[in-house]
Amino acid sequence: MIRAHAHNGVIRSAVLGEMGLAPATIAARCLPGGPWQRILPGYVLLHNGSPTQLERAGAALMYGGDDSMLTGHVALAAHGYRRSASMNDVLMLVPASRKRASTHFVTVERTWRPPEPVLRGTLRCAPVTRAVLDASRRMRSRDACRALLAAVIQRGDTSIEELAMELAEGTTHGTALPRSVLRELTGGAHSVGEVHAQRLYRRSGLPTIVHNREIETHRGEFIAIPDGWIDDVAMAWEIDSLDNHFTVPDHEATLERRERMQSFGIIVVTHLPRTIRDKPDLVIRELRSSYELARSRARPSVRLRADRSPRRPAS
Repeated sequence: MIRAHAHNGVIRSAVLGEMGLAPATIAARCLPGGPWQRILPGYVLLHNGSPTQLERAGAALMYGGDDSMLTGHVALAAHGYRRSASMNDVLMLVPASRKRASTHFVTVERTWRPPEPVLRGTLRCAPVTRAVLDASRRMRSRDACRALLAAVIQRGDTSIEELAMELAEGTTHGTALPRSVLRELTGGAHSVGEVHAQRLYRRSGLPTIVHNREIETHRGEFIAIPDGWIDDVAMAWEIDSLDNHFTVPDHEATLERRERMQSFGIIVVTHLPRTIRDKPDLVIRELRSSYELARSRARPSVRLRADRSPRRPAS
């Protein structure tokens, strides 16, 4: 009967009182070794084991009230992104008019701009754009911030334009890092590895490289979108990382794309992100030697697609 009144295993102490349980009985059941535990002030978890992330998030929403919602890393986890073990606190948005204090594992942020919540299972969550920026505003690592923003963009859940608009309309507190990272990502990088690659390439002395642009045949047939492209010699540079392509099928698609480029005579140079990071001089030497090889052959009949708008499907 008690569990029928609980949400995600959590129940208000006041509801237990309304059901006839005396405060002393509730307190006794929440003592060490008892069957329950107090998860937040005024809220009881109906078991004595370690709370799950769902139970913690559900308790936070009960504590916050019906107009609260999850944001930051906990909301991104609910949206299907990988959760960092170090991001255990629950970040929650409440309207600015509400009086709710941060407590235990719950960090409360009052906002004049609450977004329309998105329901993920039983959890009310901020949309991905708001959630990722709320998470990034609390980050200190530039690489971690890049990885997070690049992940949501690459998965298609938001865009650089939507992120920039949210930054422009929202609070300025803590936004210096995500603003700086977004400026880097507007240079065409879709991952942390690509950002590092762009920075290293500027040291190579090689001609201009463009990033994530469509390559096509002289007849306009689509070939691929390489990570980097040196047009004067038709050379592609690929940053090969399973982490940056999310799943094994994505990684297999990357390999198929590479083989397709090679079938059109394109020279493809591949490096791992860790090689770019740990052996930059080696990478520069290999880029230069590959460029000379590409320059020594007849350039294949391929080109950059001039129109950057999405291709229309064939009728």
